[in-house]
Amino acid sequence: MDESLQRRVAANEAMFRGVNEAIERGVWHGDESSVAAFRCECARLDCNQLVPLTPREYEAIRAHPRRFLLLPGHDNPEVESVVVTHEAYVVVEKRDEAGRLADASDPRS
Repeated sequence: MDESLQRRVAANEAMFRGVNEAIERGVWHGDESSVAAFRCECARLDCNQLVPLTPREYEAIRAHPRRFLLLPGHDNPEVESVVVTHEAYVVVEKRDEAGRLADASDPRS
């Protein structure tokens, strides 16, 4: 995948990660173990599907700036590797230019 496409993919996913950061901030303190609906962070512009998981589970994913929450089958093997598989979701890790862009766009860095 060429670098311009990798940059576009990374920008889309960073935007969706921002949505999930807002969802996580909106969970009441003490409710970290209750299930919330997080947005799939894939690069598909037409995807608006939600993934049920707890804020603690989402936080474990976000502990790594190159990792993203996706629905199964929404990964792009050209730029990311599936590193964790759950029944309802997968966690991918960006590689190469997409990984560098994920690091650079991480609001927590």
